[in-house]
This record gives sequence, structure tokens and C-alpha cells, in this order.
Amino acid sequence: MKKLINQVESVLEEQLQGLAEAHPELLVHADPVFVTRADAPVAGKVAILSGGGSGHEPMHCGFVGEGMLDGACPGEIFTSPTPDKMYECGQAIDGGAGVLLLIKNYTGDVLNFETATELLHDSGVAVATVLVDDDVAVKDSLFTAGRRGVANTVLMEKLLGAAAARGDDLDSVVTLGHRINNHGHSIGIALGACTVPAAGKPSFTLAENEMEFGVGIHGEPGIARRPFTTLNATVDDMFHTLIDHGHYQRTIRVWDRQQGEWRDEMQTKQPLTRGDRVIALVNNLGATPLSELYGVYHRLAERCAEAGIIIERNLVGSYCTSLDMQGVSITLLNVDDELLSLWDAPVKTPALRWGC
Repeated sequence: MKKLINQVESVLEEQLQGLAEAHPELLVHADPVFVTRADAPVAGKVAILSGGGSGHEPMHCGFVGEGMLDGACPGEIFTSPTPDKMYECGQAIDGGAGVLLLIKNYTGDVLNFETATELLHDSGVAVATVLVDDDVAVKDSLFTAGRRGVANTVLMEKLLGAAAARGDDLDSVVTLGHRINNHGHSIGIALGACTVPAAGKPSFTLAENEMEFGVGIHGEPGIARRPFTTLNATVDDMFHTLIDHGHYQRTIRVWDRQQGEWRDEMQTKQPLTRGDRVIALVNNLGATPLSELYGVYHRLAERCAEAGIIIERNLVGSYCTSLDMQGVSITLLNVDDELLSLWDAPVKTPALRWGC
């Protein structure tokens, strides 16, 4: 294994130091480690906090800044951050209007973020949560109960960050978060596995004519190991899976900040249909050339046009990666005029910026 690292034990520390040096508008806090806007807390604004295991850069620390996240908590590679990180980060970014914790649906993340939620509540912070579960590939896996949270997280961070920046209150941002999550769908494939530095070898092995269909962002299995043929055939399979598996009803845990307790709430994912308007994200899982991503987008645009789905905005590039995995994910998020306005609102982060 050849990687541009020194010791496995120092990977996260050195990479965060580099992030802060390259982007002085961010602050990296130590003991515990988390990242915030340098101007945090912003008085009177709902603060947005997310996080998860490292290895998915630029998600999440690369999305800290104006119009997006106020703070992010990185764990070690593919390992959830501990509750003390989220607690201290929440305290640091709370400007008096409350803190929203945006949680990807992985068992470790859910448990640790829920503990941090309770700690923040007990300390007097108005806190709320939104769960992200956009991966249509699998209902359950070794890493999660229910669908996994993947690249729609990036779109949600942008949209909810814009809503908080325009002055929405905490309850309104939570309601919007559930709405966005229930209209976003993602699917990923891998042509080659990622290599976790601590393991020193690929997480799985594929033959030359194989792909992992429905792969997770930690290299975990998806729907099936399938033959790989052509770009068009692969994108067609991904598109059909997104359309065919859009409907999904499940019970999620929601924090009731008035009662200071968790309650179960039934929510339903809405499938994409003809006439829908979407933001389309073609996301590099790590080692896929940009030229190939544009090939994927070209075929995706063709399939959307045939299905009567209108692409209003798009992102093509590296936003939610899996170290050096050779693969791609597609996310389609159903939007309306309000969400498009939030999408177009100014954003200034290391990995996403416009209008500033």
C-alpha cells in the first residue's frame, strides 16, 4: 500500500492541520477535535452541525462555512466521532437560536449523536436532529438499521444551511430537513475497492468484469456483485433502481425538545415521477476521473429526459468520497422553487462556494 501519509495514527491530525492552514476562515479545535467557522457562534442563527468518520472528504469538514455548516465533527477513518466532540462543538456554535444535528443513518453515528443530543439538551441548548437515509440500495446492512445515509447529506447541508442563514427558526429547519430527506434518493457502484490505511489492503476484491452494485461509502456490500459491461448499461441500472425503489416507509426516532425525550415517527420517502424537478449529483467515490463522471452525467441526463424528470441544477465532482474507491454515486433530489432559491443562495466553504 502506498499512501501520502506518515503514520496511520496521525492521519486525521495532520490532515485537519492542513485544512486549517489552507482555510483560515475555519478553526480546528483540539481535545476533543472538531471544526467550526472562525466566526462562530453567529448570534440569532440556527447552527447546523454534522459529522462522521473521516475518509469521505470533503464531507463534512470541507462544508463548514457561510451558508452551510457551522461545525463538523470528524472521527477517525470510517469511525463515528464520539459524543463529547458533538457536545463541545454544539456548545461552541450555539448562537442562541438552537443547534440542528444532521445525522447519517449508520449505527455508530446514530448512537453517538443521540447521546450528544441528550447532553446538549441537559446543558440548556435548544437541540434538534434530522436523520439522513437516502441510499436506495439496501434496507439493512452490517452498518445500519434501515437505509444508509450517503451523498444526499451534502445537498441537505447546503439547503438547510441556507435556510438557517435566511433566519428560519429551529422547528422550521427541522421540518424542512425531513422534507428534503424524504425527497432525495441515492445509489452507488464500485469498480474497485477503497484501502483503509489501518487495514493496508483493499476492503474487497473484484474481477476485471465485475462491479459492486449498491456499494456503501465504507466499502460495505450493496445489492449484488454484477457483471460490468458499459457506461450506459451501468447508469441505466442505477437510474432504474433509483426510480423503482423510491417509495420507502419507516419509523424514525425524533428528539422532542419540549419533553426532552425521543419519540417514534412514521415517515415516507416519495418516489420520483414524470414532471418532477431535481437537483442531480454525480459524485466521485474517490478514484474516478472527472472525464468519466461527465460521461455518467451525460447518460443520466438522457435517462431523466426520457422519464420526464427535469434537471434544474447539478453537481459533478468529489463531494462524498470513500477514500480511493473507484466508483460513482448518483443522487436525485426532488425540488421546488423554494428549494431552488435556497440552493442558489450564497455559500462559502472550502469545497462549495458561489454567490459570495
